[in-house]
Amino acid sequence: MRNIVHRHLGKVVAGAAVAVAGTAVMIGITLPGTAGADDTGTRAEQQAAGQRSAEQQAGPGRAVAPGVVERAPAEGEKGTGRDPLTDDELERVEKIALSRQLFQSSESVDGDRGPQRLGVDLAEPEPDEVGDPDAPRRADVTFYDYRDDTLVTRTVDLGTGKVVATGTQRGVQPPLSRAEKAEAAGLLMADPLGAGLKADYQDATGKQLTSPDQLQLSGAVYRAAPGAQPAVLDDCGEHRCVRLFPKIKNGPWVDARSLVIDLSARKVARLDR
Repeated sequence: MRNIVHRHLGKVVAGAAVAVAGTAVMIGITLPGTAGADDTGTRAEQQAAGQRSAEQQAGPGRAVAPGVVERAPAEGEKGTGRDPLTDDELERVEKIALSRQLFQSSESVDGDRGPQRLGVDLAEPEPDEVGDPDAPRRADVTFYDYRDDTLVTRTVDLGTGKVVATGTQRGVQPPLSRAEKAEAAGLLMADPLGAGLKADYQDATGKQLTSPDQLQLSGAVYRAAPGAQPAVLDDCGEHRCVRLFPKIKNGPWVDARSLVIDLSARKVARLDR
């Protein structure tokens, strides 16, 4: 696509190479590469995206869909030592980490029951275990509870199949999952401030933007800074807030850096300039 299109939300730049290089200079930040904008995500992210409710409702009173906690699967293929976690291990530790109590008391990004899965990583060994080939093999499973904006980390011992540690933190904002970026795009599209994004998409493709799936999405966590945002975004940092870098599939980037989506409050605001 080589035609110049109208500017609505920000700027639409044709060509992936021109978009990344030219737009980065223009706005003073480095936009993610094309490949990174369409990551398939971790197994946890894919499962979280697959659980998106078809009946999302805005506001704290939105309905919460029922659900169940599955039993942990059989051990399956296992790694050894510091080997990366196998697919079987990933599936197993996620289900072990999600206890019934955590499931019932928490909420995901789209309002469903159960915390938002963020990722699973091989846990670091304890200081006295470094270099020990027989050290226990553990995994850290991280969730974000949108009910009270809490990061929950549960450590699972792969040998015993038990949770050996649980940590909770507030004000800690790890990188966004694919499901969270898609939810942020959906909130932006449903808000009046998303009109420019939809207009840019229409100009670039001749089609209407009706789903986040039509975009390649990268994003960064936004934290409030004194005087740098409208009051509606002052809680960002305690709340989970997003600045999106949307890219039209097989097309240009759209500059949406002035907009912030508060996933916790489900609101969209424009940054003060």
